[in-house]
Amino acid sequence: MFLARAEIVSNVWKLVAREGDQVAVGDTLAILESMKMEIPLVAQAGGHVSKILVELGQIVQEGDPIMEIDETASA
Repeated sequence: MFLARAEIVSNVWKLVAREGDQVAVGDTLAILESMKMEIPLVAQAGGHVSKILVELGQIVQEGDPIMEIDETASA
């Protein structure tokens, strides 16, 4: 199980991947927003998105988990 985490304090602006989606390394999972800048959260592991741990508009801290990726079902 891989946890995609926020790199900085930000706002969850858009969720690109949905639960059950297959993702590959480098795919955009979500777009975070901080100080009017959009920050893409990209997959560091391939698999399927097993759980989304945040909601749109939620403020996340650096290191907070955003999504779980099940690597046993690699893309």
